[in-house]
Amino acid sequence: MGSATLDAVIEALRNVEDPIFEKPLGALGTLVDVRLEDGRVWVKVRVSSPSEEVRQTVRERVEAALEPLGIEFAELELEVNVPTREATSTDPIPDVRNVILVMSGKGGVGKSTAATNLALALRRLGTRVGLLDADIYGPSLPTMLGIEGHPTSKDGKRIQPLQRFGIKLMSIGFLLEDPKQAVVWRGPMLHGALQQFVTDVDWGGLDYLIIDLPPGTGDVALTLAQKLRITGAIIVTTPQAVALQDVYKSVSMCRKLDVPILGVVENMSYFVDSAGVKHELFGSGGGEKIAEFAEAPLFGQVPIDPQVREWGDQGTPVVQAAPASPAGQAFAKVADALAERIAKEHFERGGGESAPEGEGPKRLRILR
Repeated sequence: MGSATLDAVIEALRNVEDPIFEKPLGALGTLVDVRLEDGRVWVKVRVSSPSEEVRQTVRERVEAALEPLGIEFAELELEVNVPTREATSTDPIPDVRNVILVMSGKGGVGKSTAATNLALALRRLGTRVGLLDADIYGPSLPTMLGIEGHPTSKDGKRIQPLQRFGIKLMSIGFLLEDPKQAVVWRGPMLHGALQQFVTDVDWGGLDYLIIDLPPGTGDVALTLAQKLRITGAIIVTTPQAVALQDVYKSVSMCRKLDVPILGVVENMSYFVDSAGVKHELFGSGGGEKIAEFAEAPLFGQVPIDPQVREWGDQGTPVVQAAPASPAGQAFAKVADALAERIAKEHFERGGGESAPEGEGPKRLRILR
């Protein structure tokens, strides 16, 4: 058992580097509390991402810093503090810290699957998540999440979102009497519905609101970009060249709307057969090309996994039903990368000196 002083312990921990910002905890002001009792140390650190990898890395670095002091490491308590976007005074959802658009210039790339599984992966990291299905003409969220029912209102003014797996949900599909009926609306009605889904839904405090956009570069993204301060967009593509031409247009639209592109997800990247052989059914390199064009990271490549379709059709997305499956792990990796990217972007916009100060409730994750 070591005989190190509390000052020596604090000094050692102040020099531990934050894995996201690559600066010492002392400089960032994120070493919240240190206690030393009978040669055992309790440490509390604030991190800006709920990512599993970040938590693990902080723990390993804290242990490594204490080892030379001969101290018995007892407990690390992590305070997850998701950074918040700079919302304007007219923003209709000021309690939502981050608004993320999931988009693609092309239909059929699995964008709704990606949006739903990403939302669930973020929820599994302990954050507060909402999912808005902005595809008015082809809502798929009710089917993918196996949820029926009509939203209600407590006060006659604000709509209460439905909930499933701890996520707040809204979709035009919840308002249709018959799920097979077509929505035959002109543009202004579509805008009206979208605005209601943002302004009249009681989203409450959220760390992330994921918005699943319809395919193409239509006016839905334009409406949202005008109404809200968007944290950024995730572009979903598939590997083949024919998909890329349309996806490039999405990237170009984001630039015109001044919406930052946070990252790219390549869906249906490859298939691994029962013998363990990898097949690139749709070619390769599409995600990398889009990421390069968008000057954004490739967050992940999601394999073709029959479980995604099976569980999706049953109303339980793969991240919830089979988190250890290849696709489940791929979506978890995307969620980690997204959370870290948002924290980094916020840090750099703030001048890169101190870690983002979040607002609202703190969530504590205790790792023993």
